Amino acid sequence: MKEMTYIGVIGGARCTSVEKKLAEEVGREIAGQKAVLICGGRGGVMEAAARGARRAGGLVIGILPGHDRREGNPYLSVSLATGLGDARNAIIACACDVLIAIGGGYGTLSEIGLALKMGKPVVGLHTWNLDRPGHGDDIHRAAGAREAVMLAVKLARLPIGNAP
Repeated sequence: MKEMTYIGVIGGARCTSVEKKLAEEVGREIAGQKAVLICGGRGGVMEAAARGARRAGGLVIGILPGHDRREGNPYLSVSLATGLGDARNAIIACACDVLIAIGGGYGTLSEIGLALKMGKPVVGLHTWNLDRPGHGDDIHRAAGAREAVMLAVKLARLPIGNAP
């Protein structure tokens, strides 16, 4: 049996129309790669990515912050209520092989930081810049949705912590 690739899509619950369009395209591309999309399960980037994936026949798992599965967006295949609030960001980072960050605020930044700390690669579309002295930017940059997903799939195949 082929092991599935789990791609996290992270970004703001409030986002621009450009970010929303990108997220929906990313979701569609993830489904096209037969990968599982994991997200925070609510609105904005999360909902747009879930919508794109579901409309393309993909599997979408929402890791929700509250206790009620009904708080998830209508495009989730599976809703997991954690009751953990923002601490659910660690579950999202841990559950994915690779993450794609689209825009986002401090919650997205926390998911990026947690993923990188766990050795998980992060692909960025219009998101944070993490230039550190002596390290550069740890986020792999993509110009569009298709490029981001193809890069994510490639990076997911590398052993954790060995992304170039």
